[in-house]
Amino acid sequence: MNLTRRNFLKIAGAATVSGKIFSHETAYATTGRYATIIDLTRCDGCKEEPISRCVKACRNYNKDRFPKPIKDIKPYWPHKFYEDWSKKRDAISTLTPYNWIFIQRIQIKRKKEIFIPRRCMHCDNPPCVSLCPFGALSKEQYGNTVISDKLCFGGAKCRDVCPWHIPQRQAGVGLYLKIMPKYAGGGVMYKCDLCKDRIAEGKVPMCVIACEERLNDNKAMFFGERQAIYKMAEERARNEGLYIYGDKQNSGTSTLYLSAIPFGFIEAQLKSKKEKFQMAEQIQNPLDEPHNLAKYFLISAFASAFAGIVGALCTGKKKANGDEDKKA
Repeated sequence: MNLTRRNFLKIAGAATVSGKIFSHETAYATTGRYATIIDLTRCDGCKEEPISRCVKACRNYNKDRFPKPIKDIKPYWPHKFYEDWSKKRDAISTLTPYNWIFIQRIQIKRKKEIFIPRRCMHCDNPPCVSLCPFGALSKEQYGNTVISDKLCFGGAKCRDVCPWHIPQRQAGVGLYLKIMPKYAGGGVMYKCDLCKDRIAEGKVPMCVIACEERLNDNKAMFFGERQAIYKMAEERARNEGLYIYGDKQNSGTSTLYLSAIPFGFIEAQLKSKKEKFQMAEQIQNPLDEPHNLAKYFLISAFASAFAGIVGALCTGKKKANGDEDKKA
């Protein structure tokens, strides 16, 4: 990607602190058009297959968007390490820049397991969107949250502020390589965007398609208009004595889980296994906490200033090149 003045003006403009941090409450009104149900009473993790169908479908569909890092990746100041998943592209047991959905499993009885597909929850009020100082994340009208790999610096603040720590970073790719690769940025963040191009065309995400192809009427994933999905989840919870997760956490999301087991028990099991990705029942938006808001305000202000400086440098460089061209 060419680094242009236009790109940087876009970044600097999107980085306006007052517009990113303090306006996050308005996102409550943008719940989005679609939502998903993931039914844990039906998901069996495709355990008899080498790779779960939803995972396989996601990887196949998005493979052309997976990162292709440079070979000689270097750490950037002040860090002495970088995050590189490129040699673990086949890993499917966790979220990575190359694997945007995976299956957790917990034991509830001696021979009974629960399988939990995990990916971005697509929050109604996503703190990652509110926080990103470069405007690389957006909450789309369909309810999905999307990261632009053309604007992302890989600072990973979206992962820090995400209640579930979903986005994953790959170094050696992205905009930071064009600017100051030794001093700023860390790559690009990657996560599920709910097959953004498909749902923009009115189609269903590939993970949902794959689940239905295998389980037919007993499918574990449902996708549709948000109001209908929420109604379906509430009716099944009421009629079948199920528990819902995702409707209240972080003030609501576009992903609802149904379970016959209380989510408090599921979270306890995940904690006992020291799982990286958990399912706490009580989740509030981190930016609602005054001390977090102050901390992220400073981070965003610093990044905004950085984007502005680099934008100015690029503008000056372009002007200088133009002057030299005229002289020639």
